[in-house]
Amino acid sequence: MAQTYTIKVEESRPATEKKPSAGPVYRCIYAKDGLLDLPEGMHSPWEFFSDSVKRNPNNRMLGRRQTTDSKQAGPYVWITYQEAYDAALRIGSAMRSRGVNPGDRCGIYGSNCPEWIISMEACNSQAITYVPLYDTLGANAVEFIINHAEVSIAFVQENKLPAILSSLPACSSYLKTIVSFAYVSSTQKKEAEELGVSLFSWKEFYELGSVDCELPQKQKTDICTIMYTSGTTGEPKGVILTNRAIMAEVLSIDQLIDITDRACSAEDTYFSFLPLAHVYDQIMETYFIKMGSSIGFWQGDVRYLMEDVQELKPTVFCGVPRVYDRIYTGIVNKIASGGTLRNKLFQFAYNYKLGNMEVGFPHDKAAPRLDRLVFDKVKLALGGKVRIMLSGAAPLPRHVEEFLRVSCCSNLSQGYGLTESCGGCFTSLANVMAMIGTVGIPMTTIEARLESVPEMGYDALASVPRGEICLRGNTLFSGYYKRQDLTDEVLVDGWFHTGDIGELQPDGSMKIIDRKKNIFKLSQGEYVAVENVENTYSRCPLIASIWVYGNSFESFLVAVVVPERKALEDWATEHNEATDFKSLCENPKARKYILDELNSTGQKHQLRGFEMLKAVHLEPNPFDMERDLITPTFKLKRPQLLKYYKDQIDQLYNEAKGSKV
Repeated sequence: MAQTYTIKVEESRPATEKKPSAGPVYRCIYAKDGLLDLPEGMHSPWEFFSDSVKRNPNNRMLGRRQTTDSKQAGPYVWITYQEAYDAALRIGSAMRSRGVNPGDRCGIYGSNCPEWIISMEACNSQAITYVPLYDTLGANAVEFIINHAEVSIAFVQENKLPAILSSLPACSSYLKTIVSFAYVSSTQKKEAEELGVSLFSWKEFYELGSVDCELPQKQKTDICTIMYTSGTTGEPKGVILTNRAIMAEVLSIDQLIDITDRACSAEDTYFSFLPLAHVYDQIMETYFIKMGSSIGFWQGDVRYLMEDVQELKPTVFCGVPRVYDRIYTGIVNKIASGGTLRNKLFQFAYNYKLGNMEVGFPHDKAAPRLDRLVFDKVKLALGGKVRIMLSGAAPLPRHVEEFLRVSCCSNLSQGYGLTESCGGCFTSLANVMAMIGTVGIPMTTIEARLESVPEMGYDALASVPRGEICLRGNTLFSGYYKRQDLTDEVLVDGWFHTGDIGELQPDGSMKIIDRKKNIFKLSQGEYVAVENVENTYSRCPLIASIWVYGNSFESFLVAVVVPERKALEDWATEHNEATDFKSLCENPKARKYILDELNSTGQKHQLRGFEMLKAVHLEPNPFDMERDLITPTFKLKRPQLLKYYKDQIDQLYNEAKGSKV
């Protein structure tokens, strides 16, 4: 019998008139005696930081590459735990001198850098709620968040200053102080002052503060951060995360890494490139601060990402599938170019080690000699020192996960989580090969169950249980800020309804198989509210109807489009193309014309880059009920459309990838 890694703590629930049936409640075997919670006396993530400073004041904490005179990036330059601590105290005290008090909201806007973390810790020191601001949520998202969260002070990256200054007229009733991560020009200062806002350089603001300020009492129920995520209605939703939720999540990561691998310490180095405005990287960085490890930041340019990794030589690497895909392709191409003999040797070593790992050997004991001979060279792709790799934000393709587990001489765990679950709520376990292709088991702070979704044909009580993943426990959010209506939709009887459809495996691990709502995630972790996108494209006068599709293993969207017959025939006449409608739909020039027009409509209505279409299939026949592609009220039946157009969709993805520059 296969080993199971979860235990049942509550029986299943039959369906009633008002509620669908739900499967049993499970928790991780490492939490069988109770869910992990905060120990007595712990109140705020500030304690993680200050304890690390006491243990390792001179350890390097935050590093970035300095650009040399020749515009080349030089080595990493570090600030210590003590230096970062003093800076956070001074910045925190300067915030208080500007009238920002415990419980007030502070915005942080910019890419990952030491100032981001110091601003965050300054807020933690003073029990001020920090609110990440980020523009990928749409054109006016920053403005919306400042007003909605009543942000009174914002720390802003130098190159984001023009953007925030231009939105000031719409939000200066709340925002009174802006601090640049670096410098400010006198023109920018003047521009802000005319709107009643004070603008400081980092150095000026730092000098307003002192390290001797008295810190306020903190409670574990205090709101640590409000993190905005994309909503289906177009307005971002503010997810409220308390000190307790964030600290319990970090303690759970610590516990699981300690049990299944080797706990991190001051010897470890983490590479920071996933956006700090998202929960995944923020939780990981808080964990490494707790462990006293070093955090090295990327330069912020994807072209130099792998160069930064080589320079930093991290021991822990957190990525998203898109990044792992690129690493995998790079390694595979390198092996292929090494000649037949090398190729055969690699294949032999790979199969031998995989076989041993599948029967239960941990990766470092499965083929140590072959590791030295063959796989140590692969390990160099990430700098040579990585011992833990984590993947999240979207599903990792199975072949990539297996390849990296075998060849990188490192543990790789795939996880699943949401902002609402404070990051990871499921994780696959190191060295358990049977968990490949799944997101693993619940973290030690959470319990999970599946709830049937009858309208989609998912039954949580079937022999293979499938249904919506529901969560309960200590790392859940406390609701959506100022949106009790949206909170009540997803938090029912203490259970958070994730909107993701899972399939429970015999060993207790979970596989994500579908999405309940029409919102999906692309491989780089961006959410697409598909109905919103389709409505925008429908404004293009050349089309009768459109079905947009995105696959979470891919980074872009494709679509099946029914064109307006007359509009396309008029175009054909004008361009001396045959006007037979069916052959026009197959004409590459006609397809390109429609694609360009759709994208120009998208741009006009401010769709974001990842919402643009990369390829379209033109369908001469309207979507109809005969083929079961629409409902009687003309709503698109997405699963049926995917089944019907599967070959065309595969072709569109291949075509779009082939034409990438």
